Amino acid sequence: MYSMQLDKISEAISHFVGMFEISVEEARQLKTYDDFKIAEAVEEETPDLPSTDINVKAPYTLDDFDPHVPYMGLKPELVPYTVSTSFWYTPPEIPDAGHLSPGHHLFHIPHLPGFGSHMVLPHIEPPGAVAAYINQAIHLSDNDYVGAGGHGLVFTPAVDDGSQLASLMNAAAELSPLDDLAMPGSAEDIATTVITASERIAAYSDSYGGEASVFVLHPDAASGPIQGTYVNGQLVDEADAPKAEDHLNILKEQNDDADGAEEGADKDDYNTPPDSSDFMSGWGNGLLSPSVELDAGGNTLVNSAVLTNNWTTTSVVAVVGNSYEINAIIQINASCDTDAVSSSLNGWTLGNAPDESFNIAMFKHIDPSAGSEAPTAADGFPAAWVVTQVTGDLIIMNWIQQYSFMTDNDTSILSSSGVRTMVTTGDNTAINDVSINELGQYYDLIIIGGNIYDANIIHQLNVLLDNDLIGAVDGFETSGEGSYSTAGNLLWNDATIINVGGQNHFETLPNSYLKAAQDMAAGKDASHGDILNDEAFHGVGHLRVLYISGDLLNVQYVSQTNVLGDSDQVALAMNQFVAHPEAEWTVTTGGNQVANFAGIVDVDGTDKTYVGGEHYSQEILIQADIISCDPELGGQNPDALVNEAVAFLADDASDDDAQIDHPIMPTPDHVQADGMQTILA
Repeated sequence: MYSMQLDKISEAISHFVGMFEISVEEARQLKTYDDFKIAEAVEEETPDLPSTDINVKAPYTLDDFDPHVPYMGLKPELVPYTVSTSFWYTPPEIPDAGHLSPGHHLFHIPHLPGFGSHMVLPHIEPPGAVAAYINQAIHLSDNDYVGAGGHGLVFTPAVDDGSQLASLMNAAAELSPLDDLAMPGSAEDIATTVITASERIAAYSDSYGGEASVFVLHPDAASGPIQGTYVNGQLVDEADAPKAEDHLNILKEQNDDADGAEEGADKDDYNTPPDSSDFMSGWGNGLLSPSVELDAGGNTLVNSAVLTNNWTTTSVVAVVGNSYEINAIIQINASCDTDAVSSSLNGWTLGNAPDESFNIAMFKHIDPSAGSEAPTAADGFPAAWVVTQVTGDLIIMNWIQQYSFMTDNDTSILSSSGVRTMVTTGDNTAINDVSINELGQYYDLIIIGGNIYDANIIHQLNVLLDNDLIGAVDGFETSGEGSYSTAGNLLWNDATIINVGGQNHFETLPNSYLKAAQDMAAGKDASHGDILNDEAFHGVGHLRVLYISGDLLNVQYVSQTNVLGDSDQVALAMNQFVAHPEAEWTVTTGGNQVANFAGIVDVDGTDKTYVGGEHYSQEILIQADIISCDPELGGQNPDALVNEAVAFLADDASDDDAQIDHPIMPTPDHVQADGMQTILA
């Protein structure tokens, strides 16, 4: 170790600098110390606060809170302020046609100079056309392959659901008269579509032969339009109809969340945060209670659409031409649930809930004038009318198509490794939802120079294929408790059509309306004639009139389709190293739910409709169930099918060889292998 030796000059300088710094610091500290001592000497002592006793007297006893104690606040100070302007609006003058009742005083302007007893009528705007074309489609292919449990096997069954799904859809198409309606692109196409639908409904047979169960309802002259709620072909009270929240799991879960979470820790709640005291609750005995849980079903497909058409609300409709009216609800559920289960599971608990199929339809006609008080003679009739015009056709159309296609053909080969193994390959959810509220303008009278095309159509179709296979590999055995479920599927159609307007309110067009329509078509100033004296306008101050020179096309169409293929293939095997026959097994391959919800609220002439030509009215309700089966699958031995599709993995297999080319082909256009979407093991 070396030390640095300074020369004498450098050492003297260093000592000098150090002494200088020390002297400076001593001077600073001395000054600070003297200031502190001086401040301490001159500081005055603060005397203690005096202690004084205060006597408080409260001779009054306070009452409880009284919410009825009256209180009146101070009146606001209003400062009048007048804005002067040189602008003056002169409204159009219409001579008074006679005495006006007190209800019409809003149209008198006696305060304006030069108007006398004249009346001012408001300006009204014509409605615009509205057309909404909405197409919602969901396509999902979730074909999972899972191998777990140390069995050393691969399972490669061939599944092709395309032909069966196509067969079910073709059978459903044969039951529907309106399954192939094309989306119209012009006013002429809309009129043709309505007429075509009307002709098909009129020609549809009330009886159908085949494996389908079909209910068809046409209105007759005695009963009038279709009215009421029908469930699977039976007329029931609206309150007694099945509720979706009692059957559809997605709605049950929402209700459970609204009611609040259950108290205590849930042993199957895997979302518990690690810092919670309930984290890993119930998992301490994982090695002592080996189990295998498989959930390959539980898929949910939902279509929901609600249309409210209040675009041109009116009291009276007068059409010179023909009137075409259609109200149709078509509901079809088609399913095939043929399962093949190994005899090795005979000692297991069968948890199969039955498959449920619901077709629920409601037709409702609301007459706003029913039960209302009749106007008194003092109310009088309108004194004048205001007319606005639409040149050509007025289109009010909503064309909605919702389509969901899902394949969830999962393949699993499982064995117990002495731990708790949980596999979930299903539980997919697909939802299409749309809601349209069209709120336009109100008119007292609509005069149509052409025809009326008014159609409300709801078409609902559910197709479900759930052909499951549960087989055992040679040597599989179990002594523990086991349960399996391959059914419990739900098919749900729910549709409602509400027409707001008087029931059976169609009458022949009076001459006064025809004359007014002809004058308007010729471009003349139409005279209201006896129109103002129509009983429908009794008590109205003035008429708001809409004239349409062409046709009024009002079409509300909803088509909903759910297609689900959930044919799961499950192979049960034993662990190659240590067999665990004592393990508990739970296998679920069903529990799928497909649902359609649709509602149309159509506001027509709320009082009456005058028709100059013919009135064509068609209503129909079709509710059908198609239950198909696959005799080939049901007649085969599931264990034999499994063993034919099982092969041993080679010990020297490379990583590339371990990737199984899974040959599941749900449809020719949808081929996808989802290796392992969700698994907890």
